[in-house]
Amino acid sequence: MSSTSNAPLRVVVAKPGLDGHDRGAKVIARALRDTGVEVVYTGLHQAPRQIVDTAVQEDADAIGLSVLSGAHMTLFAEVLRLLREEDAADITVFGGGIIPHEDVQSLLDLGVAALFTPGTTTREVTDWVHANVTRTSA
Repeated sequence: MSSTSNAPLRVVVAKPGLDGHDRGAKVIARALRDTGVEVVYTGLHQAPRQIVDTAVQEDADAIGLSVLSGAHMTLFAEVLRLLREEDAADITVFGGGIIPHEDVQSLLDLGVAALFTPGTTTREVTDWVHANVTRTSA
């Protein structure tokens, strides 16, 4: 189980950068919600600072980033850096979108917990979240 607390997991789902396509992020947000996760969806065109500030303010356990713009290396790295800066590195970061296979290991090495690329089912994402994300506070 993901938590010893009765409180549900809280996940911020975010669309960083200039990408304007959010259907996938909305599908994942709804799938997580349907499995009992509290979801905060930030909307389009969020800066990494906005995403991290939202996660800290909302007492999030995880951040799910959806990146289709090709800026995944920069955006994930900046979110992770800002989480460390805010002493919030215990917030799990995972993501999905159009991420070339050759970039996946580099992102995992940066500290991204998991990446979900096209063809991943919503069940795979929700199962992973429940199995791998823990409550960061009581």
